Amino acid sequence: MNAVAPVRTVAETGSTNDDLAELARSGAPEGLWLRAERQTGGRGRQGREWQSPPGNLYASTLVRLRPADPPAPTLALVAAVALHEVASAFARGAPVEIKWPNDLLVAGGKLSGILLERLDDSVVVGFGVNLADHPDDTARPATSFGAFGEAPEPDAFLEALADSFGGWLERWRGEGFGPVRARWLAAAHPPGTPLSTHTASGAWVEGLFDGLDESGALRLRLPDGSTQVIHAGDVFLI
Repeated sequence: MNAVAPVRTVAETGSTNDDLAELARSGAPEGLWLRAERQTGGRGRQGREWQSPPGNLYASTLVRLRPADPPAPTLALVAAVALHEVASAFARGAPVEIKWPNDLLVAGGKLSGILLERLDDSVVVGFGVNLADHPDDTARPATSFGAFGEAPEPDAFLEALADSFGGWLERWRGEGFGPVRARWLAAAHPPGTPLSTHTASGAWVEGLFDGLDESGALRLRLPDGSTQVIHAGDVFLI
């Protein structure tokens, strides 16, 4: 069990990531968490709007990078395995899967999103988790804990998440990326799962999930038998 992480809670803000970035510039310590009961300007990857009704989790934390740390982009998978560990404990038997790089899915519906933003020597890690409610007008299906069981209270969920993230962060620093990668693979959809990928270059690529490379990039087996490595992009189950 890690030391209890400091948490600041506000009733409403634009974005917990933005607020924590400002606190980081003012010298906030690693491990600080900021939770909002409601966000008015929440966002996901590539600036997409993240709907933020009350009852869900909107929280961000701060990692101060050290010279000996593994590559900073692999923190995306650290966050994924920590959130998966907690979500699985609260899901009461419902299968929770990770989709690259760090979305959680239940029965094909998106349960959460994670947004990492670099700030000088720090990384702000933002979590949005559909606890009580989820949108029904998104391009891809979404879900929430409330859709298949009892919705956790945000404070209790964050307490468990802060503990899990702190533990995985220690392992990432002390043991390297290997244990995080192994845990991520164990929690993801199985090899051979059909995926469609919108790459950073704008191209659409379809193939079969073939694991991760040693840096955490997605390996996609193409119809001609070759393998394409995806370092950035949106991934969808087919």
